[in-house]
Amino acid sequence: MGSGFGVTLKLSESFCRPHPSSQSFNCCYIRYTPIYYPSAPKSENCGKVEPLPVPQLQVYSMATERHQAGLEIFEYLTTNAYQIQEQVLEEILNRNARTEYLRGFLNGQCDKQLFKKNVPIITYQDVEPYINRIANGEPSDILLAEPLTGFYRSTGTSGGQPKLIPSIDEEDKLVLRDTLIESVIRKHFGDLDKAGKRMELMFAKPEIETPSGLMARTATTVLFKRSSFINILPKLYTSPIETIFCLDTNQSMYCQLLAGLIQRDEVVRIGSIFASAVLRAIKCLEDRWKELCSNIKTGHVSDWITDSGCRNALSLILKPNPDLADSIENICGCESWEGIIKKLWPKAKYIGAITTGFMSQYTAALEFYSGGLPLVSSFYVCSEAMCGINLEPLKRHADVSYTIVPNMAYFEFLPVKKDCPTIFPDQVGVSHQESKEMKSNNEAIEPVDLVNVEPGQCYELIVTTSAGLYRYKIGDILMATGFHNNAPQFQFVERQNVILSIDAEKTSEADLSRAVTKAKALLDPLGFLLTGYSSYADTSSTPGYYVLFWELKRKESNDTKELDPKIMVECCSRMEESLNYTYKVYRKENTIAPLEIRVVKEGTFDALMDYYVSQGVSMSQYKAPSCIKSKEVMKILDSGVIGKFSNPEIRF
Repeated sequence: MGSGFGVTLKLSESFCRPHPSSQSFNCCYIRYTPIYYPSAPKSENCGKVEPLPVPQLQVYSMATERHQAGLEIFEYLTTNAYQIQEQVLEEILNRNARTEYLRGFLNGQCDKQLFKKNVPIITYQDVEPYINRIANGEPSDILLAEPLTGFYRSTGTSGGQPKLIPSIDEEDKLVLRDTLIESVIRKHFGDLDKAGKRMELMFAKPEIETPSGLMARTATTVLFKRSSFINILPKLYTSPIETIFCLDTNQSMYCQLLAGLIQRDEVVRIGSIFASAVLRAIKCLEDRWKELCSNIKTGHVSDWITDSGCRNALSLILKPNPDLADSIENICGCESWEGIIKKLWPKAKYIGAITTGFMSQYTAALEFYSGGLPLVSSFYVCSEAMCGINLEPLKRHADVSYTIVPNMAYFEFLPVKKDCPTIFPDQVGVSHQESKEMKSNNEAIEPVDLVNVEPGQCYELIVTTSAGLYRYKIGDILMATGFHNNAPQFQFVERQNVILSIDAEKTSEADLSRAVTKAKALLDPLGFLLTGYSSYADTSSTPGYYVLFWELKRKESNDTKELDPKIMVECCSRMEESLNYTYKVYRKENTIAPLEIRVVKEGTFDALMDYYVSQGVSMSQYKAPSCIKSKEVMKILDSGVIGKFSNPEIRF
């Protein structure tokens, strides 16, 4: 998500800081890239890194010119991707080769080839003991020379457990990231910041202090606390800062919706980090639109909103407005909510939210509610690193590729020994793109550099960062789709560690998504939307079997049509027919029992989200688990089951 403020771009050696001669929001210098820090301590035998010569650009005063400069910077970065990657790694080694962690592999040397030969590829479990030592009070030079400013706290909903990711002060990178994203958006949609405001649903979480005194925060909370964000919030966003930092997620959501409705004629874009939060907002609106209208009509917020910050902030913008309340009532009181977002916010140009990967399960519902607004996934980012941006935001979600930003980290790509799926809707469940010929099983598969990936091949992403992660496996599987200049582009395929398995078969997140997509197509003409799903492998009996939890919603509010059991049984068959060859073999041999779909009542997946939020997950970063690993989560989903369906017949 971009920070939203315009920036004056200048390629220089100066650190990003407000322009001293102006008080406007459009005054911030950014340098090209933090390749070399003159004040950084250097390890022995490590020389100074000389940055690439950067073509000078004048300081632009007009917004259009500034963001054109942002596009030029990106062209420069991607054209010189190889040199920039070499510099990024060299600078990291120059600074950190004598840290405890790297010294054991490099003996204080900064040689890049020695780094690739000796430093192992790791997962979080490998580096966790070092991170815990720092969190418990040991010096940060265990991992990196520069003092840590804190930790990012990942949600844990993808991999099962939250992680502490080391962070340092990289404000210049954040400004550059935001500028690049906003430059692309402005290229396709114009200067929306002049046209109106963003109704962005944002949810901060409390900070956690580690024994060392360093704070652990979600990445979004770090963003929301940036002074640059707080300064431009009233000008560019509908949500008051108090609603973002309200600790009660339900009050926060309600108040942000109320603020967005009050300012509905100013809203030019709508969104959140993930599509799941946007749909949760629509559900809140469906449940409480009459109450929201009453608040607008009377000018008083509901009594159950007890957070003083929310009440005080809303009192500044909430005045009696019967005409606005009547308009919203007329829209929300219709039989169908198809296109409701565009009807309520008629000036909105797009919905900004990540809809790739496992978030793709929410796209059908979002498209139903959107009224034709484009769904824009602007960036690919994780707690460990900013990775890529979407240069073609108007592409349909299944076609989105992210272009790697070469100066954000040192990237390596580990080829995956598997068929890499095509992930276009019209091919889902039908075909697989053959992977490139891999090395023989007797040879170790080595990661390749950023400029050497091959389109059509799947890779697991590995990053080396300035914050002390070295050859660290993110856990994401990506498919290379091409290049922009010399920087590769990727589609997100799946999380590496999310699979279902009963015996020797392995069903990945992408496999599961394809099967669900093919099966749920049977429900579309019947007026039902699949609004959420998850899964687990039930091995409590023999043979074990796959269980899918589906939450369904009627498109028409007055539709009393019951779910046809025969259709649901057919959905089970469609899913099994769409799974991989090994699954089908074991299913035929009765090593695996018939797949089961359990339909849960509406609101069950909201309850699941509420559970994770109560455990410290930010709603802004929430991702529903595709594969359940928690007994508590299982109880929540099982408590909502209203129907179970399976088909013992084998049709393949």
